[in-house]
Amino acid sequence: MSFQETFKALSDPTRREILQLLRQGALPAGEIAEHFNMTGATISHHLSVLKNAGLVDAERRGTYIYYEINLSVLEEILSWMTGLYGGSS
Repeated sequence: MSFQETFKALSDPTRREILQLLRQGALPAGEIAEHFNMTGATISHHLSVLKNAGLVDAERRGTYIYYEINLSVLEEILSWMTGLYGGSS
């Protein structure tokens, strides 16, 4: 995970909305897709970008892949940003 990948992933409003959905807990890709007016392939692309950036984890459960938010990456970013803010006077 690099900050560049993470910020690129966060720059897209659809991906930010996916993260909002995942705040409630893990969801399968199909359920995530139901919230959007776009193809399953497009949602899969967004999920792949989020996964590659380390913002979500994917776990196969039977025939479904469940996605879950990865808070450790967000905490790392928040810590870095807080350090920037706290370091300025």
